[in-house]
Amino acid sequence: MDKFTVLEGVAAPLRMVNVDTDMIIPKQYLKTIKRTGLGKGLFSEQRYKDDGSENPDFVLNKPAYRNAKILIAGDNFGCGSSREHAPWALLDFGIRCVISTSFGDIFYNNSFKNGILPIRVTPAQLEKLFDDADRGANATLTVDLAKQEIRGPDGGVIRFDIDPFRKHCLLNGLDDIGLTMAKKDHIATHEATIRAERPWL
Repeated sequence: MDKFTVLEGVAAPLRMVNVDTDMIIPKQYLKTIKRTGLGKGLFSEQRYKDDGSENPDFVLNKPAYRNAKILIAGDNFGCGSSREHAPWALLDFGIRCVISTSFGDIFYNNSFKNGILPIRVTPAQLEKLFDDADRGANATLTVDLAKQEIRGPDGGVIRFDIDPFRKHCLLNGLDDIGLTMAKKDHIATHEATIRAERPWL
């Protein structure tokens, strides 16, 4: 997976609470096991009208936020079912960071495994970030994972906490497979030893 070091980009304000994974990517898009192509289904019930045309009122359809890399969301983002397609859809759309006061546990874990950084902030910090995001494309945020900082367009800085192991994995682009492959020499040595000691296996 791609490394996450410093992300600078437009932040889209999604002022909704309890956004569940079915809202992030509706069930009709779950037929595929591919991680690409799901961006078109991201928030599809909010982004599109019944006739398939775009809903101009939804934040990601507004010109300033069509290329958003960061999502500022209300409390309890990613609650509901365990579908891993939710972070896949966000990533395919181009969003690498989601900031909220709280997340659904499974979504939170799945995000790290797919190269998305979910950041927890306080309610007061979230309101400040919403205000920054409301400025549109003229105001970008910078998320610095190494320094654990969110820098706003006016120079303000918000510090955030993250588990050190998860931080290491994101900085180095290591998902579960990558972590295993980092130990391939040890695994090969172990397997050779086992074959020599127990040739009947």
